[in-house]
Amino acid sequence: MSESDSGAESFYSGALARIPHFMIALAPLLTIAAWLRFGWRIALGFACGCAIAYLNFHWLERVVSALADRATQSAYRQSSSGIVFRFLLRYFLMAAAAYAIFSVSPASVYGLFAGLFLPVGGIACEAAYEVYMALARGL
Repeated sequence: MSESDSGAESFYSGALARIPHFMIALAPLLTIAAWLRFGWRIALGFACGCAIAYLNFHWLERVVSALADRATQSAYRQSSSGIVFRFLLRYFLMAAAAYAIFSVSPASVYGLFAGLFLPVGGIACEAAYEVYMALARGL
């Protein structure tokens, strides 16, 4: 493996750490845009959706890591019930937030559902960043 291949490998392996940073940067920008375009109710729903999406992404990362550790029989092992509980808690949290927002303001549900797509925006920003870096540095 050449030096440039190891540099590219270390760059691309950092994608999972960069995506949450993009998500954190996008959430307030898009919330403000939603407020200006659609009003405060939808913007509030969007902000709640972004928060749930961020937590969902973080918890999903932890669940996948725990499952991988369990499959490879590494030294650090988590209980199966804890892994399943966190996995199911994500869906309960999304349903509870949707119900709470829908009971207060049905229009805010549109913002909530749009906010749940925050990881897609983070991944798109990461892809654009990787393309830029590949062209600029030749990775």
